[in-house]
Amino acid sequence: MFSFPVVLASLLALLAVLTVRGRFDDPDMWWHLKIGQIISTTHSIPLNDIFAYTTNHHATIPQEWLAEVAIYSAYAWAGYFGLMLWLCSLAALLLIGGYLLCWLYSGNAKVAFAGAMIVWLFATIGFAIRPQMISFLLMMAELLLIQAGRTRSPRWFLGLPFVFLLWINCHASFILGIVLACVYLFSSFFEFEMGSLVSHRWDPSRRNMLIGALIASVAALFVNPGGIKQILYPFDTLMNMQLLMANVQEWSPLKMTEARGIGLMAVLLCCFLLVIARKAELFLDELILLGLGTWLAVGHIRMLIVFGMLAAPILSRQLADSWDTYEFEKDRILPNAVVIGIAMIALFFAFPSRQNLATQVDTESPVKAVAFIKANKLAGPMLNDYSFGG
Repeated sequence: MFSFPVVLASLLALLAVLTVRGRFDDPDMWWHLKIGQIISTTHSIPLNDIFAYTTNHHATIPQEWLAEVAIYSAYAWAGYFGLMLWLCSLAALLLIGGYLLCWLYSGNAKVAFAGAMIVWLFATIGFAIRPQMISFLLMMAELLLIQAGRTRSPRWFLGLPFVFLLWINCHASFILGIVLACVYLFSSFFEFEMGSLVSHRWDPSRRNMLIGALIASVAALFVNPGGIKQILYPFDTLMNMQLLMANVQEWSPLKMTEARGIGLMAVLLCCFLLVIARKAELFLDELILLGLGTWLAVGHIRMLIVFGMLAAPILSRQLADSWDTYEFEKDRILPNAVVIGIAMIALFFAFPSRQNLATQVDTESPVKAVAFIKANKLAGPMLNDYSFGG
């Protein structure tokens, strides 16, 4: 309870709250909140667009329905406070999960904290009260299960189907999770050493366990209200929604002169300089994951968080010998307890008040327009700005 890694985890939780406390302004939040309310109160999942009258209520894919129910449940429980607690909790879990992943990769609890900070740097692009927060956590869970399965017991792979069962009903990024699992499976067949580029073949029983888990994961994708169309939705987005992607800021390419662009180049430079200098090896699966993460992040800034989750554990492993490892028997319980206590007190005071949250809504959302609509009892279809209403 009062070990040094818990100290670092408590500091990451505090960092998460400080990062998101002013982010109660995402316009998509209201759309997801409303859909979650409809599902929760009607006990049915809309398969048609019930708001966009100009499209004659065309068929839609409910690819985020479970996450929307989770968002509405937080609101129904405690209003704005519940929504912010939902965001703070998921952000903290993501950073702590990144810390655990980097620790698993590197075996060094201290270096792993630096890896968690890399995750934080790139994750800040996507922290919002939206279903994507759950998708980030599920991706982190997948990476943790695969790393535990290949370095410890292969039975950890058996958790993957449950991850994808949730993922298909929370966000369309599940397809990326399938790709990541396939990268690990592909790399498990090769055994070679080309300078500092290395690959180790897995033993057949471990590989077969991953194959079985991956097959079960694909089968789990069919447990959704949209059927095969929900599984194909990510491909439909990439191929048929180019106009949408071209006009939404988060889908725009990364500008390498911005802070996160410089950070991406710095992380890649460190990884490859360590390899060139023969200070560290790079494994085949890591090379593929670095390439995939970089390609996604450079093409769309919203994918920076994926790059962070893939690159941070790799760099942590390469730097594992640069700092002495954590030794439990040398831990100092009392100082640790003091720091944890201070972090928890700071976290309590850092959490925004209900008035603060209401002010954020008033500042960033069309509150007066809604008040005018209600006061004048306007009814029927009406036009709205794209940023508010989706």
